Amino acid sequence: MKIPSVKGFHDVLPAESARWANLEASARGVFEHYNFAEIRLPVVERADLFRRSVGETTDIVEKEMYAFADRDGTDLTLRPEGTASAVRAYVEHAMQSTEPVTKLFYFGPMFRRERPQRGRLRQFSQIGVEVFGRDDPAIDAEILVLLSDLLQAFGIESATIGVNTLGCAQCRPGFREALVAWGEKHRDELCGDCQRRLQQNPLRLLDCKQKQCTALRDSAPRMLDHCDAQCREHFERVCGLCAAQGVELTVRPYMVRGLDYYCRTAFEVVASGLGAQNAIGGGGRYDGLVRSLGGPAVGGIGFALGMERLALVLEAQGVEAAQPVPEFYVAPMGEAAETAAFLLTHRFRAAGVRVEMDSGSKSLKSQMRRAGKLEVPYVIIIGEDEVAAGSITVRDMRARSDRRNVAGIGTEVGALRAALAAEERA
Repeated sequence: MKIPSVKGFHDVLPAESARWANLEASARGVFEHYNFAEIRLPVVERADLFRRSVGETTDIVEKEMYAFADRDGTDLTLRPEGTASAVRAYVEHAMQSTEPVTKLFYFGPMFRRERPQRGRLRQFSQIGVEVFGRDDPAIDAEILVLLSDLLQAFGIESATIGVNTLGCAQCRPGFREALVAWGEKHRDELCGDCQRRLQQNPLRLLDCKQKQCTALRDSAPRMLDHCDAQCREHFERVCGLCAAQGVELTVRPYMVRGLDYYCRTAFEVVASGLGAQNAIGGGGRYDGLVRSLGGPAVGGIGFALGMERLALVLEAQGVEAAQPVPEFYVAPMGEAAETAAFLLTHRFRAAGVRVEMDSGSKSLKSQMRRAGKLEVPYVIIIGEDEVAAGSITVRDMRARSDRRNVAGIGTEVGALRAALAAEERA
């Protein structure tokens, strides 16, 4: 009996994995230019980490966390997002003592028990960045420009970046009062969750995905109208610096993101090719989070992008993942040839060449058929005659011709390439 994968947990097969590898390689290149360092975070954390950071009344904590008790009774969870884990590591290892401005990036799986759908799985992977130690608008703009550079490096043409300000501890209370008053006015029209959140966490009213709540949103108060002078100046400076760099931002006054720790600058990336759930990532500033988790009072900002969603957008754009192709396929015929082929193959691989080899018991016809499927340009044939002569035969799969005695069995790859190039010139 076959055992299927768990609902919402998918295999990333080689064809798709190649696309992921391309995304990760492109991201690493951009992060290097911005002087970010990689951090590798554990997938299991204490559940309190997310209750205190993400928020008790968020969908993540209320409905989606994979929480469980360890054998010693410790309340653990599979991490649902990366920022809280990065903050925990920053605080635990006192990273501010070695570098006042810490710039980190990470790749890895996250876990949320959502309803599985296209581009939204229960195990999903993210590319994330976090910066600790700065709270000025210039670093916000730098992060948004970095995000724009990433999207360009990925080749994503349809993405737009939406931004908003969420204010700060000084101006948020006035906005909260206005939001509660608006919510009370429309209480009967709100979904059950929003009726409950009205007093607990009214900001979540703007993040609800229920149709009756989204239909009301355009009449809700806007944070932009309740900002104090400092928050407004901060937001305008961020937008101005991005505009100076040519990065286009769309102000979305009702965007709040789904996590409690955000303040001031918040942003989201959307792209075509995903249907109604068109977000591929987002982030924002979280100045009080490090201190609330036991660290120093330093600013923080970051974002994360979903790998599955990035891959779907590229697929919708018709961007094919480049599949690596072996330069040589070694086809031995018989046991003695297999030994010679085995040694030659390893010698080429040690020189940094991608090579495939099959069993000496396979027929030449079946080996050539497999080499054709792999789209290998050259097949090195070693049979009894080649072993006796100490040479190899090379079949040019594009020209459909054999080149006999082109090199010896003990040849190095550089010499073989030179011999093949010389024959092509001739």
